[in-house]
Amino acid sequence: MDYSHEIFLHRLAQTSPHPFLISVERAEGVNLYAPDGRVYMDMISGIGVSAIGHRHPHVINAIKAQLDKHLHVMVYGEYIQSASNRLAAKLTSLLPPQLNCAYFVNSGTEANEAALKLAKRITGRTEIISFRKSYHGSTHGSLSVSGNEIKKQAFRPLLPDVRFIDFNNTDDLKQVTTRTACVIMETVQGDAGVRVPGKAYMQAVRKRCNETGALLILDEIQCGMGRTGKWFAFEHFAIVPDILTIAKAFGGGLPIGAFISSEEKMKELTHNPMLGHITTFGGNPVCCASALATLEVIENERLLEQVEQKGKLIESLVQHKKIKAVRRIGLLFAFDFESDEIVNRIVNYAKEQGVICYWFLSHPHSFRIAPPLTITESEIKKACQVIMEAIDQA
Repeated sequence: MDYSHEIFLHRLAQTSPHPFLISVERAEGVNLYAPDGRVYMDMISGIGVSAIGHRHPHVINAIKAQLDKHLHVMVYGEYIQSASNRLAAKLTSLLPPQLNCAYFVNSGTEANEAALKLAKRITGRTEIISFRKSYHGSTHGSLSVSGNEIKKQAFRPLLPDVRFIDFNNTDDLKQVTTRTACVIMETVQGDAGVRVPGKAYMQAVRKRCNETGALLILDEIQCGMGRTGKWFAFEHFAIVPDILTIAKAFGGGLPIGAFISSEEKMKELTHNPMLGHITTFGGNPVCCASALATLEVIENERLLEQVEQKGKLIESLVQHKKIKAVRRIGLLFAFDFESDEIVNRIVNYAKEQGVICYWFLSHPHSFRIAPPLTITESEIKKACQVIMEAIDQA
């Protein structure tokens, strides 16, 4: 086995000058295990991916069973495969009847790219409305509708005819017009530091889209899959999107995303032109088997019922005079501090003590907690004790 820093830093492309540099030999439940024997509690779920913990036995067994059958056999949409059929049936059973048709892709950003294409195809319009401080991915289309100009400026020109409005500001909804193909928004803004909209506001968004014929795309790549205490965050607001995008926790640790709409709307991608969206590896059978097993774990272990209780416990244990604000929905937290330097000290101290927390790219003076939904009360208390020590020393 090779955990060389030299290879990692110089033979693997880097995303920043300051990688986290933890060597991981194996992972189990809430813990990451380093080759030197150190143990780290993963309080961020690999940035929202490992929502049922690492290597859940039911998921591992499902992956192994599919490996014994077949891997990739054809590009998406040509062959009938049990793994994708079963996943589609289960996923759509959890959703309102308007969201009855799923298209499986490889990632969250691809799900958003395809959702934008679908909205333009259905409406025949080009204008897209998104939100300041939003994050939808790093590919060109997703970057175009993300609201962080610092991340975008080096890659312009981007997708044209995109307009930005303020999140949770009803007055700005007047900018959604009959020119608008779609409104794309995170149901809960994640990278902006866990911004939870009001119920009345979300219903106003839905109403404005109905009035203008614009489609509503809800990006639940981070806030879906039980993270907020419901299967999907839009359930908190008594609305239904026209198109839903999911990924991250959906795959149980393997790469898979989806965009979901009605069968009627999805058929628009089959003609004029055919293959309106196509993907070689989308719906990969091993990833589909893992995703189905993940849904089964959340359901069978009744994890949704435990989210709010666990969230309240963390909130009660992480209280400190240095914390300027706390924003939480379910098991998704942002803690605000006076500066990003303080957050960096907290994150680094916690790492040295074996607890992984993190910051937000677009809101660096907050630090994030988003532990696996499977975390136990004793694990919560242990992690929060370290976090409090980290805040004290910062």
